[in-house]
Amino acid sequence: MANVEHEVAVPVTGDRSTSPARTRSGKPVGPAFKPMESDRDPGEYAELLSLYDTSFRNIAEGEVVKGTVLRVTGNEVIVDVGYKSEGIIAISEFLDEQGEITVQSGDVVDVLLERTEDREGHIVLSREKAEKMKIWDEVEKAYTERKVVIGRVIERIKGGLAVDIGVRAFLPGSQIDVRPVRNLDALRGQELRMRVIKVNKKRGNIVLSRKVLLEEENAEKKKTTLETLAEGKVLRGVVKNITDYGAFIDLGGIDGLLHITDMSWGRVGHPSELFKVNDEVDVIVLKYDAATERVSLGHKQLVQDPWATVETRYPVGARMNGKVVSLTDYGAFVELEAGVEGLIHVSEMSWSKRVKHPSKILNVGDTVEAMVLGVDPAARRISLGLKQVESNPWHQLTDKYPVGTRIKGKVRNLTEFGAFVEVEDDIDGLIHISDMSWSKRVKHPSEVLKKGDVVEAMVLSIDAENQRLSLGLKQLATDVWDDFFSRHHVGDTVEGKVTRLTNFGAFVELDEGIEGLIHVSEFDDSHGGEKIELDAGSTYQMKIIKLSPPEHKIGLSIRALKSDETRADWDAYHEQNGTGTATLGDRIRSR
Repeated sequence: MANVEHEVAVPVTGDRSTSPARTRSGKPVGPAFKPMESDRDPGEYAELLSLYDTSFRNIAEGEVVKGTVLRVTGNEVIVDVGYKSEGIIAISEFLDEQGEITVQSGDVVDVLLERTEDREGHIVLSREKAEKMKIWDEVEKAYTERKVVIGRVIERIKGGLAVDIGVRAFLPGSQIDVRPVRNLDALRGQELRMRVIKVNKKRGNIVLSRKVLLEEENAEKKKTTLETLAEGKVLRGVVKNITDYGAFIDLGGIDGLLHITDMSWGRVGHPSELFKVNDEVDVIVLKYDAATERVSLGHKQLVQDPWATVETRYPVGARMNGKVVSLTDYGAFVELEAGVEGLIHVSEMSWSKRVKHPSKILNVGDTVEAMVLGVDPAARRISLGLKQVESNPWHQLTDKYPVGTRIKGKVRNLTEFGAFVEVEDDIDGLIHISDMSWSKRVKHPSEVLKKGDVVEAMVLSIDAENQRLSLGLKQLATDVWDDFFSRHHVGDTVEGKVTRLTNFGAFVELDEGIEGLIHVSEFDDSHGGEKIELDAGSTYQMKIIKLSPPEHKIGLSIRALKSDETRADWDAYHEQNGTGTATLGDRIRSR
């Protein structure tokens, strides 16, 4: 037998598909070298094969091992794990989120040996599965040791959220927060700190809980907070939730309520106008109930109440600018500064206009100039006037229209008691029903005037303070009563027509527009005298027994006229018989 030199196979680094293993003398062994039986005896050949196999790592399928990147091509990465042949991994397993390759020749990476050899003689490796196996090991460790894991919310799914912690995990909706979360979509893309509460590697299930972690953290924070919590203490908290009536502030494991009325000295329509969720805010503890752990907070109390010095800053008579913030049926509220509002009552908006509603003059958002009429710091009230910043047109009326002046105007409105006539823009005068006619008994102004008529009237009086202007229509005509009183005296005999009968007497028309009264005692003698029957519409002779010019009253009597006639007849009788003047007894007997 020929003396054959013993040779040991040594692995050579490089691409094993092109660089087969060689002996120390340089002769190839393995698949690339097949010695002929004539060259080697069977014993020597078996020894060489044994040396070849033992020179490589003993790797089992499903094992994660470290490998060295030999080469990176356009589609794949060649990795040497110290096995008989190299492994080929798709390059997609080495790309980052931007599509960039994350490895280069010489890098050491963790890979999973899926199979020891594929059809082409290469081992089948996977970096992606190796990473996932490592993550699963870490997840199981985190579950066992109750460690915190950090994951990014991928999407909303049925019952909760899908979270990426290296592998896909499930975060139930009930485990997201200590309070129910309404908008789960808003959490997409956020990174959350959680704890693993269930893991099943075989089924690939991982259940997370953020609530458990928050409760633990809050319990620790709460303990610290309660140790220092006291009324009057100023704390810094985080806005946790906003409602219509206020905001809940996280003080550190315990929430306090900041009511909307304690947010600002100014007007607040909704808490969201001042605060947003996650805002940091300084608050003062107004009330703390240790038994119920309820905390009432204040924010406006951190600054001085503006009403404390309002009298010095807004003296009566001062003119101030402000913004209309609200309208009511009785007036407009004007913000003079944050926390200080004044009221312009509807009666203080115009000197001349009859303002039915503030919206006819002002709108919300308007900037107005007003005069301070009154200040009551205790009641937190400031009275403002809008019309006071302008001259009062009523004060000018006395000079422009002295009493007795004749003016013309349009009838704007009729009421049961008179007619309103426009004298100037927004200034009306009243013609009372009693001042419409000297002679006619006017039951309603519509009998004399109509809306829209242009009439001439006389100024009777002006009350600038109460904004009243009295006008007269009849004063432009001759007073028929004055004329009658100038022509008649008590004792005169007149003729009149009975217009109506009452139980106390009869009204008689003496002239157009002139009426007198015959009392029932002046035409009906209930003590046995002659009774005179009067008929409405009939004309009778009568005597004036009373005149009252101021009251426009005339007293009449038919009995007095009859008595005069009787006396005249008796006197005439005695004169004819030469008996002289009759005595009282004669008169009685003559009856």
